[in-house]
Amino acid sequence: MEQLPVTEILPDLRAALARAGRAVLQAPPGAGKTTLVPLDLLKSGLFAQKILMLEPRRLAARASAERMAETLGEKIGETVGYRIRGEAKVSGATRIEVVTEGILTRMIQSDPELPGISCIIFDEFHERSLHADFGLALALEVRAALRPDLALLVMSATLDAAPVAALMNDAPMITAEGRAYPVETRWLPRPVDASMRFDAAMAGLIAQALEETTEGGLLAFLPGEGEIRRVEARLKDIPGIALRPLFGAMDFQAQRAALAPVEGLRRVVLATSIAETSLTLPDIRVVVDGGRARRARFDPASGMSRLVTERVTRAEAEQRRGRAGRVAAGICYRLWTKGEEGGLLAFPPPEIASADLTALALELAEWGSDDLPFLTPPHPATLREARDLLTTLGALDGSGSITGHGRRLSRLPLHPRLGHMLMIAGPDAARLAALAEERDPMRGAGPDLMLRLKAIERPPETASRAVIERIRQEAKRLARAVPEGARPGLSVAQWAALAWPDRIGLRRKGDAPRYLLANGKGAVVATGTALAKEPLIIATDLDGDLREATLRLGLAISEEELREIHGAAITWSDEVIWNSRENRVQALKREHFGALVLAERPWPDAPPAALARAALDGLRENGIFWSPAAARLRARIRLTRDADWPEVSDEALLASAEDWLLPHLTRARSLSDLKALDLIEPLKAHIGWDHMAEVNRLAPAHFTTPLGREVPIDYDGDHPAIEVRLQEMFGVTRHPVVGQNRLPLRITLLSPARRPVQVTLDLPGFWASSYADVRKDMRGQYPKHPWPEDPREAEPTLRAKPRS
Repeated sequence: MEQLPVTEILPDLRAALARAGRAVLQAPPGAGKTTLVPLDLLKSGLFAQKILMLEPRRLAARASAERMAETLGEKIGETVGYRIRGEAKVSGATRIEVVTEGILTRMIQSDPELPGISCIIFDEFHERSLHADFGLALALEVRAALRPDLALLVMSATLDAAPVAALMNDAPMITAEGRAYPVETRWLPRPVDASMRFDAAMAGLIAQALEETTEGGLLAFLPGEGEIRRVEARLKDIPGIALRPLFGAMDFQAQRAALAPVEGLRRVVLATSIAETSLTLPDIRVVVDGGRARRARFDPASGMSRLVTERVTRAEAEQRRGRAGRVAAGICYRLWTKGEEGGLLAFPPPEIASADLTALALELAEWGSDDLPFLTPPHPATLREARDLLTTLGALDGSGSITGHGRRLSRLPLHPRLGHMLMIAGPDAARLAALAEERDPMRGAGPDLMLRLKAIERPPETASRAVIERIRQEAKRLARAVPEGARPGLSVAQWAALAWPDRIGLRRKGDAPRYLLANGKGAVVATGTALAKEPLIIATDLDGDLREATLRLGLAISEEELREIHGAAITWSDEVIWNSRENRVQALKREHFGALVLAERPWPDAPPAALARAALDGLRENGIFWSPAAARLRARIRLTRDADWPEVSDEALLASAEDWLLPHLTRARSLSDLKALDLIEPLKAHIGWDHMAEVNRLAPAHFTTPLGREVPIDYDGDHPAIEVRLQEMFGVTRHPVVGQNRLPLRITLLSPARRPVQVTLDLPGFWASSYADVRKDMRGQYPKHPWPEDPREAEPTLRAKPRS
């Protein structure tokens, strides 16, 4: 067997598995773990039955299986075989079976005891794919409950192994030291100009690397097929090189060609992250890293996972760099500066933290439990949204249990949305399902999905022939996987309505092509397109804007088509609402499909309680309107209230309004009614009559002047305050006070014309000091009014002096 770094630790690994039945192996890229470990375990005789190894990618699964078969001098499908989606090379003699991760999930769901399997190996676990996390959780559950003899081995290149070992009940950790050749790293001297296209910058750096190096092949990392094709076009005229694209959607023969050296020419492999691990790429001495990776992210706007382009993490960059040191010393060029490297994340995030969890929610429902040992548990809110969708699709019942329809969906290699569409509409809808899972074959051709479906039959010059061909092949495969439609003759729009019921949109009122979707979110269609004039659309792809998304792909649907396919979900409801636009209560009977209102009519005999509650919604939206008298009452309550009294802030009063205000709103129908509402009696009742007696005693509403006139007291300022004619206070020798703290009233003394002449908190002091000066001024301005020299001895009055 070939001597590689992992060879030295094979005895320790065998011993750990024999002793504990589980282990975690850390080995750097190129250490040989993918091919040598399964073969060594087979040769050791430790396991009498089949060894199952999981690979996250189909190309890696095939390539590693072929490599092991070649090592044994056999054909693939004999001792070593593989099983991936849509393809299998196994036989009765197969002892090592390499599978992609979804295959393991289906095997456990079909028969949890996993008969005929002794050991499961999770390769490249550091990639933290959703299927790997779920597969390991299921395998741990099976081992604990049904198969204590089932051996589990997790292998990883860059993962922090300690948390995985802890999850596996403190599994032994084995580490293989790498013996890679040294790799020089070359960064850019300055950041890439923001105006330069990514493919132009990458093509320039690849050309520079080819010029500065003379030996070995070159491996360039790009995020996806589109970037690979554009860079390939820019490099095609460089002499002496053989350009070899490598990405997951290629056919297997083209992938094999990319892995093989080229006689007489320098090989330049333009690859996605598919080439980071598990693949043997002989003769590679130079790596050019574009610093970008494409990851699956759940897109709430489309309701499905989308591949998004992100910066690589430090772990991924290091793994890519290591590809240059497998066969000899190498060089790694990075399309970023050394200073920019500090901004990279340490590890890629686990897919379970950001991916669409609809398929996982369906698998959990089929398993019958959420209580699985996940390394990173799924987020409860995201899982809840996924279950809501599955319930809408009929895959789960009202209690969250899987239905027969759900079990059939779980067996289809499709997102449950698309599987549901195929199960109802039949094989004819396979074209739409395949199109939805591929990248847009007609980028820049507007948002009309029907153009893409027509292009599958007759592709225009602007369409990508490679993408169209992949859609055709996938459509054929999917058509074979589903029975004839239970509802033949459905339109394309009805197919889409089955898959995206929550994305059906109704045009809002107004000139702009803005739509309300059935899930309550908003969408806008580009003006000038045919779809912008349609009253009803289905948004199959949106740009993800959380406020109001822009339609990228969609099609029109008629109301008749909608009613035919979703009639059972269209219901009437009686609603009394506060119309924020018109600022009034509305009582309506409405026909709904989700958040869409298809029809409405007045509800003249709505119950008063419902009307009052809608008015309360209006009050909460607009705030409480305080009349001067009600505001004074609240200020008095605030001055005297104890801790056990109800709060009287706006927030507290609105929060408890059902208890104290709702019965007084039965006649309120508009904003003007709310503004005119008399809050004094409701507020007194809310405080309680016993408490109000205390308020009246300590903070009276009025001050009674010496003439017996009641003057309202304003409690809003620092001191309770009144305004009163100066002459009406003649004879008062003690300053009036209120409250349990005997706060002095702030008295604004007015002239006979009711203009302020003095503000005082000490009336006796005013009489003794400032009054004399005020008297001089007042006698000149108001000579007909009495201005005695000693106001303390004078009679209060509001009259002028009698005529002589």
